[in-house]
Amino acid sequence: METSALRATLSLCLMAAFVDGDKHERERDEIRRIAQGLGADQSVHLPTLYQDVLLQRVSLDEVAAGLPERGARQLAYEMAVCVCDADGAVSPKEAAFLGEVRRRLDLGGAAETFDVQARELAEAPLDGPTALPVAAAAATGAAATATPVPAATAPADASPARAATMGDAELDDRILKAAITCGALELLPETLSTLAIIPLQMRLVYTIGQAHGYELDRGHIKDFLATAGVGLTSQYLEQTGRKLIGGLLGKLGGGLLGGVGKQAVSSGMSFATTYALGHLAKRYYAGGRSFSTQTLKDSYATILEQGKGLQTRYLPQMQQQASQMDLSRVMALAKGWR
Repeated sequence: METSALRATLSLCLMAAFVDGDKHERERDEIRRIAQGLGADQSVHLPTLYQDVLLQRVSLDEVAAGLPERGARQLAYEMAVCVCDADGAVSPKEAAFLGEVRRRLDLGGAAETFDVQARELAEAPLDGPTALPVAAAAATGAAATATPVPAATAPADASPARAATMGDAELDDRILKAAITCGALELLPETLSTLAIIPLQMRLVYTIGQAHGYELDRGHIKDFLATAGVGLTSQYLEQTGRKLIGGLLGKLGGGLLGGVGKQAVSSGMSFATTYALGHLAKRYYAGGRSFSTQTLKDSYATILEQGKGLQTRYLPQMQQQASQMDLSRVMALAKGWR
């Protein structure tokens, strides 16, 4: 992807992230951190681009001018849609913004079809499977029972207050399988596959909370993730930004949705993030939701490092799953269908 198209695409994503003006300062800080990380040693200096977008020094006309090819325009629009949908709800301002983007980029029915698919993912039910079912996992080379990993050390103030309806081994197995599935989705080039990671992570937290006797809604889960330091919009931006800069989303035209990523994108961050969220939720709900904000943040950071350390070990299973997943399978999985 040429530098001008890359800059225009990332500009549009950042514009989508801030269009409703409803981002908490915590989320803004996370997006700023991502811009700094992605901007290192790249042809586009993202920290500067971040400031340009935030101060409204970039216009939609400039974005359109940087995307002369229809394939590039479609990809940029898809990413903007997913940024708006990442937190599970599209505000009136976001809807109006996306309509204007469609008009400026001269996109037709394909864009509207994508909108519907993205909205279905964003509003997917919380109940349902959190990973490939056992039969499918076995078919793709993932073990039916996940290999045990060392348990993370619980913080001193995490006294178990709730017994789960599942045993530790079963919960750990679910968490690992969900992490492998999300890691596989990160290796796929489709923009919707990246968006699908978020509902699977939310469903994993929901399942763990339910196992400990809590009936959770989306609002609680989003707050839980945000308190731990995982913003939904910023997580999507980080995943797709790395894929875009790394070239996995850079195939335009007929190759836009073709092929499976052969490399570990973003050092397996979706695997590590899902792994950490699952184990953090397990501690949190077993402890009667008594953790302080700082304890949640510290615990998440510690488990995240453990997840990063396990990524290489499970990369072959992620690659095998990715090689046998197509967009229809991704949609079915993310929407909770078996």
